[in-house]
Amino acid sequence: MAKPVWLLVMFDLPVKTKEQMRLASQYRNLLKDRGFDRIQLSVYCKYYLNGNSTEKDLGILKMNVPAGGQVRVLKVSDMQWASTIMFLGPKKKKVEAPPEQLMIF
Repeated sequence: MAKPVWLLVMFDLPVKTKEQMRLASQYRNLLKDRGFDRIQLSVYCKYYLNGNSTEKDLGILKMNVPAGGQVRVLKVSDMQWASTIMFLGPKKKKVEAPPEQLMIF
């Protein structure tokens, strides 16, 4: 089993026309539907218990990028994620912890 990872999806999507805004909104909703959490306006993240299980989501995200859109995906380990420095105003804030593991009986 591969190690856990975080996927960080950052994007700039064109929103000059009504159709572009609709496609950008669809892309954000796709991220939410795939289990990503919004951490900033155009930055989403998702935790994977098994780092090898990211390929399906990556394929779906790639196929749905609107024309003219730029999407960057960064895969980071738990250790790298934990070393993130986050500020809320001038104060330092803790980053999101990995989600609790599910117990299956």
